[in-house]
Amino acid sequence: MYKNFFSVLVLSSVVSQFTYGADVDIKTYTLKNGKGMEVTIINYGGIVTSLKVPDKAGKQGDVVLGFDTAAEYREKKEHPYFGALIGRYGNRIAKGKFTLDGKEYKLAVNNGPNSLHGGLQGFDKVIWNVQELPKNNALELTYVSKDGEEGYPGELTTKVTYSVTPNNELKIDYEARTTKATPINLTHHSYFNLSADKNETILNHELLINADRYTVVDKDLTPTGELREVKGTVMDFTTSHPIGKDIAKVEGGGYDHNYVLRNADGTLKQAAVLYHPKSGRQMEVLTTEPGIQFYSGNFLDGKLVGKNKDAYVKHDGLCLETQHFPDSPNHPNFPSTILKPGNTYKSQTIYRFSVK
Repeated sequence: MYKNFFSVLVLSSVVSQFTYGADVDIKTYTLKNGKGMEVTIINYGGIVTSLKVPDKAGKQGDVVLGFDTAAEYREKKEHPYFGALIGRYGNRIAKGKFTLDGKEYKLAVNNGPNSLHGGLQGFDKVIWNVQELPKNNALELTYVSKDGEEGYPGELTTKVTYSVTPNNELKIDYEARTTKATPINLTHHSYFNLSADKNETILNHELLINADRYTVVDKDLTPTGELREVKGTVMDFTTSHPIGKDIAKVEGGGYDHNYVLRNADGTLKQAAVLYHPKSGRQMEVLTTEPGIQFYSGNFLDGKLVGKNKDAYVKHDGLCLETQHFPDSPNHPNFPSTILKPGNTYKSQTIYRFSVK
């Protein structure tokens, strides 16, 4: 998994986000192709603020939740990771601690008793250095996480490349290296709604997930260690069907679970397919990762005002976060997330859009 790292240009170390003043510019970048796809990204959090693709009639629509202005992503600190790059460790680490090489590490706790998405100041809340790569229709984002940041060991140099392809794909390539052994689990956290209509939730979207098992969680949404079969349960998306079909039966008000992808071997494979019949928009998710977190926007409660002054309510958007499993450092039976000096973290995820 962590091989063949080529030289990464370290542009400059980013200081603590809590020292950023109003004079720190949030810069906006847009990637387009000739087929109606347009993706806007900011250097704060590496956030995808807008993702526009055509429907079956050729009408372009923005299919991700977020805010009207770039500044709001920093000002509304309690927003639920709209469109952000997530690290150093995506998802939850139970009780904010893990043991590595005989030493216990304590992390910043920000989700009940747990550490979620990198802690109080994860990669979603830092300024990334950005290099434009026009020949590749891409942006290269670099961030250096200091040794001890949010409790994690090692200085971690991370490079994420966003690119828009001629095939209406948003391709995300992740790479990282470290000075000390450390857990790492990078992902992307867009909230998708393929209707591009503020009056529609995701309940009529049809979803397929190529997974026969999922990681069972406790009351704090951290894994128990059990990998349970989805067959015959409300967790089963092995055949495409509307998300709203069984969601009322899911404990906790909706889906927020990691699925164990079939035949994961580090090569690019289809993980999920999301389809909105009315618009005809389809999104295929491909990844080299062994898991995908399906989150159905359960905690959106109408208090957060987003694009076009729309108050986001429950199930207004969903996340399909490609990843290693939650809390892996505390579960030896899960695929390892430990990156060691001299090795490389390398991962790829593609969100491919089409119509039918």
